[in-house]
Amino acid sequence: MSSPAERRREGWKGAILVPALLLALAGCLATPSASPTAVPSTTPTSTAIPSVSVSGSPGPTPEPPLSLPLPDRRQDPRTVTVRVRPDLTAAGDGEITVIVENGTDRRIHELVLRWPTQLRDTLFLAPFKPSEQRTREFGPPLHQDWTSWVDGPGERGEPAGTTSLGWGPLLPNATLTIPIQVTRRADGNVAFDLQVLADERVLTLADGSPAALRVSVP
Repeated sequence: MSSPAERRREGWKGAILVPALLLALAGCLATPSASPTAVPSTTPTSTAIPSVSVSGSPGPTPEPPLSLPLPDRRQDPRTVTVRVRPDLTAAGDGEITVIVENGTDRRIHELVLRWPTQLRDTLFLAPFKPSEQRTREFGPPLHQDWTSWVDGPGERGEPAGTTSLGWGPLLPNATLTIPIQVTRRADGNVAFDLQVLADERVLTLADGSPAALRVSVP
């Protein structure tokens, strides 16, 4: 058995240990537990790129200025070779020479050159240059190779919007040189259609295409 003094010492030890245990337990309870921090997640968003759609089909190619449609009548099978030589001065006046060669043994009674009448706003084409001798009343008769000079619509079926210059005849396997007088009325380059016809039917070139040329004048 322990003495009274020993029991007192054991009592003090218990008294010291109990508060220490209580303080340790209180410290554990007072320390907050670490919890993971929620990081907001970023969800990428897609931006729609508008798409451009083209509907429909391209329209017909517009006709160039000073162009002429082909005549309604069927093509004349007689073949010709056509050459065009513009020869204008610095001022713009001069001649356009058209050389037509008959490639067949058939006579062409009247060769017709045709161009758009609107061409005269830039270049005025005529079979001759006006002169006092030609314009004076009761002047002497003048020799002329051209047979007719008509702005359509004409009595022989010349369509509206065209100017036709008749020249001929063109004999079989022969060549006809046609000088056309030019008076410039406006500056600038110009291109126009020139057709070579007989009896309101366009003649045929050696490759089988219609005798319709695009003439450019600087």
